[in-house]
Amino acid sequence: MKKIITILVIIIGFAFNTNAQEKTTKNDAIKTVSLEQTKGEFTQKQITLSEGTYVFEISNNNVGHNIGFVLAPKSDVKAHIKNAYVTEQVKNNTKQSSKKVTLTKGEYVYFCPLNPTPQYTLIVE
Repeated sequence: MKKIITILVIIIGFAFNTNAQEKTTKNDAIKTVSLEQTKGEFTQKQITLSEGTYVFEISNNNVGHNIGFVLAPKSDVKAHIKNAYVTEQVKNNTKQSSKKVTLTKGEYVYFCPLNPTPQYTLIVE
């Protein structure tokens, strides 16, 4: 009887461990892209990424007012990718992140209409 209980405990423990590893693997697939804004510009002028899922972390480096973040396909700049918006405006000298964004091959532009900044190129290979 002790052997049966021991085997059941090991199997249940293994099942929980495997489930935890699967969740970790899924979370590891999400990468963070950190971008910094100063007055009137992003410090990163162009970005090249591989296909995948990303979260954009936007830093307001002493701009002096709230800022935001817009990402859109280069072919249609008005078609903003809403999940790429920061969850709330980025206050002076703070950071905010976007929701998860899955990017496929192509060219995109990123900019801030509140700062305002030029449109910069993001390439997904």
